[in-house]
Amino acid sequence: MSKIISLDQAAELIKDGDSVAWSTIGMSFFAEAIAKAVEKRFVTTGHPQQLTLIHDCGCGDGKEAGMSHLAYPNLVKRLISGHTGQAPKMAQMITDDAIEAYLLPQGVLTTMWRQIAGNKPGVITKVGMGTYVDPLISGGKVTSLAKDDLVKRINIEDEDWLLYKTFPLDVVIIRATTADEDGNLSVEEEAMLAEILPMAQAAKNSGGIVIAQVKYIAERHSIHPKEVKVPGVLVDYITVAPAEDHKQTITTTYNPGLAGNSRVPLGALPAMPFGDRKVIARRAAMELQADVMVNLGIGMPDGVAAVAAEENVSNLFTLTTELGTYGGIPASGGDFGAAWNADAIIEHEAQFDFYDGGGLDIAFLGLAQADIKGNLNVSKFGPKVVGPGGFINISQSAKKVVFCGTLVNGAKLSYADGKVSVLQEGKVQKFVEKVDHITFSGDLARENHKPVVFVTERCVLELRQEGMVLTEIAPGLDLEKDVLSAMAFRPIIANDLKTMPAEIFAEQWGGLAQAMTSATQ
Repeated sequence: MSKIISLDQAAELIKDGDSVAWSTIGMSFFAEAIAKAVEKRFVTTGHPQQLTLIHDCGCGDGKEAGMSHLAYPNLVKRLISGHTGQAPKMAQMITDDAIEAYLLPQGVLTTMWRQIAGNKPGVITKVGMGTYVDPLISGGKVTSLAKDDLVKRINIEDEDWLLYKTFPLDVVIIRATTADEDGNLSVEEEAMLAEILPMAQAAKNSGGIVIAQVKYIAERHSIHPKEVKVPGVLVDYITVAPAEDHKQTITTTYNPGLAGNSRVPLGALPAMPFGDRKVIARRAAMELQADVMVNLGIGMPDGVAAVAAEENVSNLFTLTTELGTYGGIPASGGDFGAAWNADAIIEHEAQFDFYDGGGLDIAFLGLAQADIKGNLNVSKFGPKVVGPGGFINISQSAKKVVFCGTLVNGAKLSYADGKVSVLQEGKVQKFVEKVDHITFSGDLARENHKPVVFVTERCVLELRQEGMVLTEIAPGLDLEKDVLSAMAFRPIIANDLKTMPAEIFAEQWGGLAQAMTSATQ
């Protein structure tokens, strides 16, 4: 019997009350066509309903795509996810307290599929201790309807750990580029490898079914066995999607450079415009050293890659992403997660194994909200909860972390003659007395003596044993009027308070290589 079915038939396979897991990295690896078919069926018939939806990475384009297709009352009962910021309609259901919602670390969920496949109790890790996913705080529950304890503290050999419990899977929906007639899957046009193999294995060993969305159907036995990423015996059904519902990333339909199928002249990539973001990226990049393993978060931190390329130092260290890329230049914006001219691309779950074990030397991550204890929040803003993505895994496991962001949201600054002036102050403070959500624990960082640096366009701070210490100020600024007045707490002022290098505030720089050399001496 043929495994090839229509999109409508694929939607019919999902029963009321099923637990349905989706592969996704934004729009990469997401079966958008199947999600549309499920939405169409629900709007027409009222079924399927009361689903548990599970995805480890962000899922959507920030608008109508991805999980937003499934954000209907009575369609979804429970969401277990790493991030919802790319699916605003689903995020709104969390804000409205309309569903059971658990937002857990991306890296934990990514490695969860192997635990389910292996019939193990769950993921045992220290990742998340001291943050909102710790059961001593909220256990990852982000709505009042979320009552079950999916995370618990356990003791092994007189040491505390977190156990993230496994869960049942009825349907797993994955994506690939090509399927042969037996269901063997290859990913030659995808930007990453994702976690589709352990997801399929988890479904089969849970008694569930696997549905794969692809772009192409190939003749039986025509895919080289080493190119098969999911064996056909693990795939129950195949459905073919139109190209517009099988995008390589959020913003790209297909670019061979993002799939590793061609190399792009890096000089052809547009330079980052001069402004706050570039100043912050330059100062953050000064924390780099040669021969280190680096992770760059989405948003402000990914500017470090652009600065490194512009300064011709990208070959001195290895830039990686949590999605599995090594080397090259990590892509930004809607292409985040992919990389231009990558040296290697490995599986999503394997990357987090390496990260969680301490393989990262330094991570550059976003700075949404920080407090006097050095806690960071990137997962909750007022009533809006979006989840941590890979932030908890990366920030907790990297040997050093650099948080990058403006001092205040919405301010307007001027840069002239190597000096900074504040033209208009912002309205939303980012350095607050107490963060809304603990996504990074300052207490745990101090306990582990982790170097933590906060880089803004106006100043630099460090988390030290004695607390938050302001160590540098931008040239031209008044400490009290332009910096401290914009913070809700008063940090310790370093006895050797320095001025940030004036050169990074100019249109042209060219000093990163020298700064890195000085940092290692």
